[in-house]
Amino acid sequence: MRIRAEERTTIIQGVIGLAAMIGVVQLSAWNRFPPGTAEVVQTLHLLTGLMCMAISFAIFAQGWILFTDKLSKQRLYTAVLFSVIGILDILYTVSYGDISLLGFEPNENLATWFLVISHLLGAFGMLRIFAATDQQVSGQQKVTMFASAVFLTLLGLFVLNRYQDNLPLLLETELLQLMMQAGIPLLYLLVATAVLYRHRTERPSAMMMVTGALLFMAMGHVLLICPPGQVEGLTQAVGQGYMAISYYIVLKGVYRLTIEEPLRGQLFMETQMKHMAYHDDLTGLPNLRQMKEQLDELLVFSRSCIGVAVINIDRFKAINDSLGYSAGDKVLTELGSRLAVLEGPQQWMYRVGEDEFAVVFSELPDASAAEERAKQLLASVDPGVLIDDTEYHISLSMGLSVFPNDADSVNQLIQFADMAVHHAKEQGVEFLRYHASMKQRTQAKVELENDMRKALERGEFFLEFQPQISLDTGKMVGMEALVRWNHPKRGLIPPSEFIPLAEENGLIVPLGEWVLRTACQYNKKWQQEGFEPVCVSVNLSMRQFRQYNLAEHVDAILREVGLDPQYLELEVTESMTYDIETALDQLHRLKRLGIHISIDDFGTGYSSLYYLKSLPIDRLKIDRAFVKEVMYDGNDAAIVSTITTMAHHLKLKVTAEGVENEEQLEFLKRQRCHEGQGYLFSKPVSAGVLESEFLSRLAG
Repeated sequence: MRIRAEERTTIIQGVIGLAAMIGVVQLSAWNRFPPGTAEVVQTLHLLTGLMCMAISFAIFAQGWILFTDKLSKQRLYTAVLFSVIGILDILYTVSYGDISLLGFEPNENLATWFLVISHLLGAFGMLRIFAATDQQVSGQQKVTMFASAVFLTLLGLFVLNRYQDNLPLLLETELLQLMMQAGIPLLYLLVATAVLYRHRTERPSAMMMVTGALLFMAMGHVLLICPPGQVEGLTQAVGQGYMAISYYIVLKGVYRLTIEEPLRGQLFMETQMKHMAYHDDLTGLPNLRQMKEQLDELLVFSRSCIGVAVINIDRFKAINDSLGYSAGDKVLTELGSRLAVLEGPQQWMYRVGEDEFAVVFSELPDASAAEERAKQLLASVDPGVLIDDTEYHISLSMGLSVFPNDADSVNQLIQFADMAVHHAKEQGVEFLRYHASMKQRTQAKVELENDMRKALERGEFFLEFQPQISLDTGKMVGMEALVRWNHPKRGLIPPSEFIPLAEENGLIVPLGEWVLRTACQYNKKWQQEGFEPVCVSVNLSMRQFRQYNLAEHVDAILREVGLDPQYLELEVTESMTYDIETALDQLHRLKRLGIHISIDDFGTGYSSLYYLKSLPIDRLKIDRAFVKEVMYDGNDAAIVSTITTMAHHLKLKVTAEGVENEEQLEFLKRQRCHEGQGYLFSKPVSAGVLESEFLSRLAG
């Protein structure tokens, strides 16, 4: 076991004290002391006794006056014990020095009684205090303890005073003297052993000091009881000095144990809490709070440009979803450590969000220098991350704002840098510096989102329908429901503008449910009015498709409207089938309702042909991008031909989107494409136009 510094100090002090004690005993037998030495020794004895009393009452004051809000049982009991020991020590000193005090007539036997009582109280008191578990005490306990101590001390002094002439002689025989010399020191050593054993695991430095004090008490008692030598009182004076040293060690030990160490622990906790308040737990980097405070100082004192760059991990959610949160944490810690290495005198790193980090550049001559520094930093980050023995490549996006060019406050700098990085992600570029137009677009986007939340309640959305025409008969065999938004101020807003926003903010789920219900209601209404039943197609968003209870929602709407499931078709995109197991489960549950399922925009995604044969689908819809160039691009023609041929082999229907001219129509007919949809037949029309121009009434 390694000996710590406190233990080494205690051992050294004990060895020095023991050697000095033996030396004093030997010195007391020397017969060449000059005349008058005895008087000097007597005065020294009195002074050391007064010193013992002073230190004892310092221990008392430490428990009664100082840091009363942190009063512990050990400190309280030590204060009570040494207040009594201090009184007994001064009575011993004056009795030994032939001084009358408090009605006690001085003599050697009475002094010995005071000494023995003091040391027995000290030994057993130290055992009771430091071999037990410490705990906080209340002010009421403090008053009770001291009141009890005062009462018992006065009672004891009264009894000793009353019977002082009848007290037995403690040093009458050699046996009693040996017991006095060896018994109490042995008791001190046993107490020291008990204290060490009680704290053998943690071995606090304060307890080592208490152990050292007990050793000096044992040696001091040996000297105090030692028979007089050539100079009477020499060993006693030195012994009293040993006791003063031991009391001082107790004073320091108790202070350290009950005040200094708890305060140090509290300061450590406060430091830890402050660190936690200003640092990120996962990466250890400073957090947004510290970034704001440091930026605030920089903006006050700096006369140069300051750049704030926000770094965002692209597709971080996909990492969490596909590889798990532990993999996401691995990416964050790796990126955090790589950024920390790039810190410099005018370059500081922070983690400011779930998947966002920030960099502050200072002392820049101009904005272009900030852009250069930011691009250099982005290029110097190693994109490879090893996760479960597989290396993954992460891509980063960065947005930059510069003080004072772009913003003049801390919050604006951070806000504009964050705005820039999100515009960079939207545009598919690595780096963008903030521009005022970004704020305008962001504000417009926020306003549009706010208006969208109210639009459903106000009934601003409506449906248009685009007919799906059989290429063989030229008759409408189906229709696709398309949502439109008539904004009260802006008029018709293109779906390309509000659909992605709805996907982003989650409003696509209630909007998609409204579209589904409204399309089913129209179809049911037309059937009740005697029109020939046709299937209505409704697009599903990714968020809708991921709903675990989507099939239950669709079933509830069909039951509510009363529409037969065979007249509803749900369109999903290839990207929704990327997680094949989840997609298969969801599609099978939808298919069990009796509805039709088609894959929209087929050919633009990344469907596996192996899994395509297992999907419970009814139709493939060829994306308009292939149909548009089918007469001019051989590759597009080959793709359309391949898709139709494959669909026929899989016994699936094929619908071509974006049919705009007769040449395209004739090509699609040659490929045996079943249906077409596009401006050649009709643009999306209102329910009334569809009813009057395309729906056919059943024969009466």
